[in-house]
Amino acid sequence: MSRMTEDTAARYRRLAADLTRRVETVPAARWDSPSPCAEWTARGVLGHVIEAHERAPGFVGLPWPPGPSVDDDPVAAWAHTRDRTLEMLEDPSRAELEHDGVFGRTSLAQTVGTFVCFDLIVHGWDIARATGGDETIPPGDVEDAFAFTARLGDMMRTPGVFGPAVPVPDDADRQAQLLGWLGRQP
Repeated sequence: MSRMTEDTAARYRRLAADLTRRVETVPAARWDSPSPCAEWTARGVLGHVIEAHERAPGFVGLPWPPGPSVDDDPVAAWAHTRDRTLEMLEDPSRAELEHDGVFGRTSLAQTVGTFVCFDLIVHGWDIARATGGDETIPPGDVEDAFAFTARLGDMMRTPGVFGPAVPVPDDADRQAQLLGWLGRQP
């Protein structure tokens, strides 16, 4: 396994474990609660995260095995998605397949390590906010998310990505600054 793949697999495993803790503690009645993402419930946010996972292997021509529906069983749907993604990351013959991505030539592992991991950070918070869960984002993940949005540049403000930034107090902590930057009320 290459160093990049190992680092990405470990990072993904940690972030996926964080999302798993959030998903597994959502009370069943809260899955249809409104989220900070316009027009999405907590279930809709998780569905978006799962869809992003499902799209990534398609960039390199890999199939995605069908699994449980987020509509029927969000916890099982997420577990299936997480486990299939880890299987791909731990297999260099799949993880190192390349495609032309937003930032140029890249691998499946790099796509997971950037776009998919970013989704885990931000949308994990969205699910927590929607369902009354722990909203804490580890400081290193906050900084990683800021760095990723810097790479996105103006692309992040296109329709369907992020809305306009929400002002936060000058003395706001880094997590609140990130959330405001991403158009969320901290």
